Amino acid sequence: MKPLKFKLLEIFLFLIFYYACVVAEEKIQEAKRTYIVLMDKSNMPESFADHSLWYDSSLKSVSDSASMLYMYENVVHGYSTRLTVEEAESLGKQPGILSVLHEVRYELHTTRTPEFLGLRKSSALFPTSDSMGKVIVGILDTGVWPELKSFDDSGYGPVPSGWKGKCETGKNFSSSSCNRKLIGARFFSKGYEAAFGPVDESMESKSPRDDDGHGTHTATTVAGSVVPNANLLGYASGTARGMASHARVAIYKVCWLGGCFGSDIVAAMDTAVADGVDAMSMSIGGGLSEYYGDTVAIGAFTATTHGIFVSFSAGNGGPMPSSLSNVAPWITTVGAGTLDRDFPASITLGNNDKYSGVTLYNGKQLSDSMVPLVYGGNASNSSSGSLCMAGSLIPEKISGKIVVCDRGGSTRVQKGVVVKAAGGAGMILTNTATFGEELIADAHLLPSTAVGQKTGDAIKKYISSDHNPTAIIGPGTTKLGVQPSPVVAAFSSRGPNPVTPAILKPDIIAPGVNILAGWTGAVGPTGLGSDKRHVNFNIISGTSMSCPHVSGLAALLKAAHPEWSPAAIKSALMTTAYTVYKNGEKIKDVATGGPATPFDYGAGHVDPVAALDPGLVYDATVDDYLGFLCALNYTPNQIKSTTHRDFTCQASKKYSLGDFNYPSFSVPLETASGKKGGAGVSSTIKYTRTLTNVGAPATYIISVYSQTQAVKFTVEPAILSFSAQYEKKSYTVTFTASSMPSGTTSFARLEWSDGKHIVGSPIAFSWT
Repeated sequence: MKPLKFKLLEIFLFLIFYYACVVAEEKIQEAKRTYIVLMDKSNMPESFADHSLWYDSSLKSVSDSASMLYMYENVVHGYSTRLTVEEAESLGKQPGILSVLHEVRYELHTTRTPEFLGLRKSSALFPTSDSMGKVIVGILDTGVWPELKSFDDSGYGPVPSGWKGKCETGKNFSSSSCNRKLIGARFFSKGYEAAFGPVDESMESKSPRDDDGHGTHTATTVAGSVVPNANLLGYASGTARGMASHARVAIYKVCWLGGCFGSDIVAAMDTAVADGVDAMSMSIGGGLSEYYGDTVAIGAFTATTHGIFVSFSAGNGGPMPSSLSNVAPWITTVGAGTLDRDFPASITLGNNDKYSGVTLYNGKQLSDSMVPLVYGGNASNSSSGSLCMAGSLIPEKISGKIVVCDRGGSTRVQKGVVVKAAGGAGMILTNTATFGEELIADAHLLPSTAVGQKTGDAIKKYISSDHNPTAIIGPGTTKLGVQPSPVVAAFSSRGPNPVTPAILKPDIIAPGVNILAGWTGAVGPTGLGSDKRHVNFNIISGTSMSCPHVSGLAALLKAAHPEWSPAAIKSALMTTAYTVYKNGEKIKDVATGGPATPFDYGAGHVDPVAALDPGLVYDATVDDYLGFLCALNYTPNQIKSTTHRDFTCQASKKYSLGDFNYPSFSVPLETASGKKGGAGVSSTIKYTRTLTNVGAPATYIISVYSQTQAVKFTVEPAILSFSAQYEKKSYTVTFTASSMPSGTTSFARLEWSDGKHIVGSPIAFSWT
C-alpha cells in the first residue's frame, strides 16, 4: 500500500488537474489543446521526400506557432500537437488527414503489451475513466487474490447503480475483500463436489480466493489497476496496467484442483448475466459438440442476446490442424501470438560455439568456468531419460553437471526439479520437432535455459562428438524490440473449424506468450509445491493469456461505443486486425518458420487503435443466429435447445451458411471425382454480407487479393455509398472454383476502403 501522504498528494494533484480542465472548458474557444493527428501515410504527396516534412507542412498550414510534440511512425502514422478547436477543425479538412482527435487519458496493460498494441501513442481515441468505470467484466476462472495492488480502487466512483452482484464469503475471503474495483466475487463448486466430493479446504479455498494463480493473471490482464515497478524476479520491469484498467471486475470461480465442470460454468454464466456484467472472459476449453449439445456455447448465446460480449481462448492444441475449441459464431475465439519482448540467456559450449535460449531464472548463477554437460538420455536406464521424467536420471551420471532435457512428457519446470533433485547443476531444455523453434520462458528453480529444436540438435550433436563436453549458461536478461513480432505461437490452436467449417476460426490473435500479470500469493511462480518463492506478478503463456487481452479491449470499445452490440464489437476487432508487418511481409508462424494463414490467426492480430474507429461493421442479431442454425438444418427442438426460443425454419426460405453475416469468410469446396481431383470441373457459390456504417457518411470501394488461380470471385456491387450513420448496405461475393485435390487449402482477402478506413476480411478455401 502507498503511504497516506502520497495518496493525499495524488488526490490533491487530481483536484488541481480537474479544476484546470473545468477552467479550460470555459475558455475552449481561446485555449489550445493537445490533439493526435492520424495521417494516411500511403497517400503522401509526391512533392515530399519524407513523411516528417509532410507532417510539418500540414501543421504549419493551420498554425505558424504550433510544433509537433511527437511524431508517430509505427503503430499509428501522424503526430501530436497543440491547437485551438478552430485550427483542429481546419486541419481535419485537409487531404491525407485521417482524423484529428482530442487527447484523453488512456489505460494500459503490463510493462510491454500496451506499447506493443499501440495504446500509448493513441490516447485521444480512448474513452474517459468515468466511461470505463461503467463497464463490468466478468472473469470465469480459478478466482482472485484480492490483496494485489492491481485491484486498488483509488480514484473510483460508486459502483454502477445497476450492478446486482455480490461478494461471497468463504475460507480466506471476506466481504471486505471486494471494493469499488473488484465489485463482485462468487464461487461455484457444486458440480465439482458432485464429481470429487467436498472441496479439501486443506488444499484449496472454498471461496473466491485464487490458490492457483491463473484466474488472478487473467483478471489483471483484463482490467488490472496501475501498478508501478511491476516485475517478475527482476524481469520485465515497468508499470503494470490491464487492457481496461479503469473497468470494474467481477470474479466467478469455477475451476478447482480437479478441473472446471460444465454445471459450475453454466451456473456462473447464468449468475453473471443476472448480475449485470458487460463482458465475459473465459480462458477455458473442453470437448467439441454441436451447439445444441454444448452447454457453454448455449450459455454464451444467451449472454450475447443480453448484449454481453463473450470471449474464449482458442485452446493450446496447436500446431495441429482443427485443434480449436469454443467455435460458436457468437463467441469471440482468441488465438495467441508473441510480443516483441524476450528473456534471452546465452549458452557457450566447450568448442566455443555460442547459442541463445530464454529463461526467467534469477537465483545463484553457475560459475564462469565451463561445467560438464550431459544428455539426459545418456544418464538414465529409462526410456524416458531424455525427457528427464521423475526417477529417470542416474545421480552419479549427472551430479554437478548441466543436463540437457527434451521438452515433453512433463511440465518444463518439473524437469528442472528432477535434475536438481538428482544432483544436477543446471539444465538446458531442448525443443523436439513437436515444438520447433517456439521458446517459452520459465522461472526455473536452478540455472536453466530453453532452446529451439535446431539449437537443441546442435548441442546434442556436440555432446555425442566430444569425449568431455562442457558448457556455460549465462544469466537471463530482458530484451525489447524483438523482430519479427508478433508471430503465431506454436501452441495456439488452429483451424479449420472442426464443428462448422463454413465459419472461419479462430477469430483473432492477441499477445499470449510470456505475459506479465498479477499472481496469487498461495504458490510460487512455477506453481510447484516445492517452489516457496512469493511474487506479486508472474510471466506465463497460453491462449489463456491472449483471451483476456481481447476481453479488456472489448471493454474499451464498449465504453467508447456503449450502443454497439457484441457482434459489432467483435467485427470492429476483426476487420481492423493486421496480417502483415510494417515491411509488408506476412505474419509468421513459429511452428513452421513460414507465413501464417487465416487458419492460424483468423482475421489477424488485434489492433485496438483501429478497432475504435472501424468505419463499418458486420452486425448480427438474434434473427441472424437463428438463420445460421436453420442453415445447419437444425430441428425446431435443436434450435430451442440452443437459443431458448420457439422457432421453426421457413420451408419456403433458402438458408445458407454463406449468408450468415460474419466478418470473415470460409468457403468449403467439394473435390469432384476423377483424376487429379476432378480437374476442369468447377462450381459456383454465392455469399451475401451486410455492412453497417458506424462512422461518417462515406463511399467504400472493394479490393480483393488472392493467392490462388483455382478460385475466381467477383463482388457486387463494387462500391457502397453510405449517407448516414447506422445505414446498412449489402453485397454479394460470387466464387467460381475449380476442383482441386482433397486437402488443398488456399486463401484470399477482401477489403472495403473509403480512404480512411480499411474493413478487411480473410477468405479461406478448403477442398474436401
